[in-house]
Amino acid sequence: MQSPTHTAAARRTAAGPAGATPPVAAEPGRQPGRRPGDGLEARLAAVTAKMDARLAEAAVAYEVNTAHIETPAIDWSGIGAPPAPTAPLPTSPVPGAPPGLLTPHATPVAALLHRASLRLRTDGWCAGALTDDDGHLCAQGAIRRESAGDRRIEAQAMGVLLEAIRRQFGPQVESVPSFNDAWGNGREPTRMLEQAAILADTRGL
Repeated sequence: MQSPTHTAAARRTAAGPAGATPPVAAEPGRQPGRRPGDGLEARLAAVTAKMDARLAEAAVAYEVNTAHIETPAIDWSGIGAPPAPTAPLPTSPVPGAPPGLLTPHATPVAALLHRASLRLRTDGWCAGALTDDDGHLCAQGAIRRESAGDRRIEAQAMGVLLEAIRRQFGPQVESVPSFNDAWGNGREPTRMLEQAAILADTRGL
């Protein structure tokens, strides 16, 4: 009869060293020592390798199939950007305008403002008066000259001009004469007459 001490030692020997983790039984269908993701990673690597091989074969086939096609050289020296359109602005006679004078604006107030800007360019600009001794004109003087005594259309043109000025320079501008006299030359008054002509044209005035 074996002693209890010998029996316990035999049990420990069969179970393995003291403190060791007992082996885990492998799941059905899984090889011992393989992790759950090992099979998926291997399959993905195999698919990637196969796709790379197919792409390489396709590239070689393309080179072979197109090697006999001749591509003519293109002379780029004569090819450039298309020219910008240079169509002239439409012109039409305007009631009240001098005979033979055409303007790009078909409405009377817009045409008057356009003619006034041309008048400043041809006759010259002045400040402090409608016209000076040399025949130069301020913005209002140019409008009055081109309105040919029609005070109604003159007032309309002055209103549109003042609005165009305030749009750009702010509501603190009191009047067209004060704006005109604030400059040392006629560049800005002339430019604003053109801006006012465009504004009047968009409104059909």
